[in-house]
Formats: sequence, C-alpha cells, structure tokens
Amino acid sequence: MPTPQPAAAASAAPNVHAARVQDVVYPCSDGKPMADNMWQARAIMAATGDLEDALSGALVAADILVYPEQGNNRNKIAPDVLVALGLGTHERSSYLVWEEGKPPDWVLEVASPSTQTADRRAKRQRYAEIGVPEYWLFAPKGNVYPRGTPRLQGLALVDGRYCPLPSQLADGERMIRSEILGLDVYAEGKLLRFRDPTTGSPIRHRPEIEADDERRRAAVERAEARIEQEAAQRKAAEAQSRQDAALREAAEAQSRQDAVLREAAEARVAELEAALRSPTRHPP
Repeated sequence: MPTPQPAAAASAAPNVHAARVQDVVYPCSDGKPMADNMWQARAIMAATGDLEDALSGALVAADILVYPEQGNNRNKIAPDVLVALGLGTHERSSYLVWEEGKPPDWVLEVASPSTQTADRRAKRQRYAEIGVPEYWLFAPKGNVYPRGTPRLQGLALVDGRYCPLPSQLADGERMIRSEILGLDVYAEGKLLRFRDPTTGSPIRHRPEIEADDERRRAAVERAEARIEQEAAQRKAAEAQSRQDAALREAAEAQSRQDAVLREAAEARVAELEAALRSPTRHPP
C-alpha cells in the first residue's frame, strides 16, 4: 500500500506543472518569410491597412503567430492576416488564445505557389480545430489554385466544418459578404477590396488616401503660392503708386518753383524796360 504523502508534497506536482507552463516562451517568429513574392506581400499589407481603417477598435495583424494551447509552443500557426473584434489595437508580439479569450474571428491566407496546397487543406483544418469563425483564401494571381477553384473564397465555420459563404457577381468578380466583418469582399486586380454594404462605398486603399492627401496638399500649396504672389504684386503696385505719387509731387513742386522764377524774371525784365524808357532815370 503506498505511503500517504504530506499535503504539501501532494500539492507540489500541480504547482510545478503550473510553474513550467508559466515558464514556456512563445517565440514571435517562425523564421519563415511573410510572403514569397511582391504581389503576395502587397495583397497582405493592403488588406491589413484597409481592415485597420474599416474596423475601429479591432485587432488587425499580419503574419503574427497564433498559439492555441497554453504550455505548448510547438502548436502554432501564422495567418497572413487575422482580425479579432473587440480586443483593442494595442500591439502584440504574438496571439495567445488563452490570454485573448478567444481565437481570431477572421483569418485570411493569400496564396502563393508554395503555400496554396497547405492553405486549402492543412491550414483549413487547423483553423477549424481552433474555432476561427471565418476563413478566407485569396490568390492575387488567378493561376495558383487548381482549375475551377475561385481565386477568392470565403468560408464560415458550421458544426466544425467550413462551408462556402454565398457570393454574387460584381463586375465579373465574386463578391462575398463577411458576416463577421460586416463588409463585402471582392478581388480587384491583385488586391482585395472591402466595401461597406450600407453605403455601397469601397474602403479606399491607403496609397489612394495618401495620393488624395498629396493632391489636396499640392492644391493648398498652389493656392497659398498664388495668394502670396498676388499679395506681393499688390504690394509692388502700391509701392509703385506711392513712388509715382512722390514723383508727381516733386514735379509739381518743381513746376511751382519754375513758375515763381519765371514771374520774378519777367518782373525784372519789365522793370528794366521801364527804366530804359524813362529819360530821367538811370537803370539800376
């Protein structure tokens, strides 16, 4: 019969296990690149920026490691883009499901030739096991997925399995409503475009916003330069007007002085002529 252990000794094992769990380090990198090519990277970063602008207060992250299981740092997965609603936007080095209180609400994988098979199979299964409500796949180039596979797919988790979300055609592209995000999603060239269904207005990409801001700044600068130029021209005209007025006043003063001198000269001449005509007086 086993010897009974003291109470302190009996509780030591769980405490040691808890300490070991607490000591586990969860690396923020798996050593793999975010993207295999430029179009994949651009699609990832454009989607991340658009969703940050569209979803106030949501966590939106690109290529961040998700750890579903506390104490197991080998169990990890890195979505190209994830969204977790209601968690705030403060920065994280990784996504620890037990600390956040839930798995991500929305995940996007942007396909490349080296990742498309895992995206459609292994990762799809992993996200279902974790409990991610919506899983999306997008191929910036339409020749990555097998023939007949749409380059944009939106999947909703139903009874532990992903089922396609309904879609409609818009300008020849599939438009899919994300119930989680409350946005319509469609492909536009090599990027995803998100649209507010209540207004029908697309979420503008950040380069578009920056280009508009630059055009506005340039227009303001041109207007300010024109105002400054007009002000300088007015000042120059006013200075020229004052100079012309001063010249006119000087000319008028000179004219008055000349008139006084002429009158004096004429008076002197008249005086001399009068003296010459008088027989009894000598000229002065």
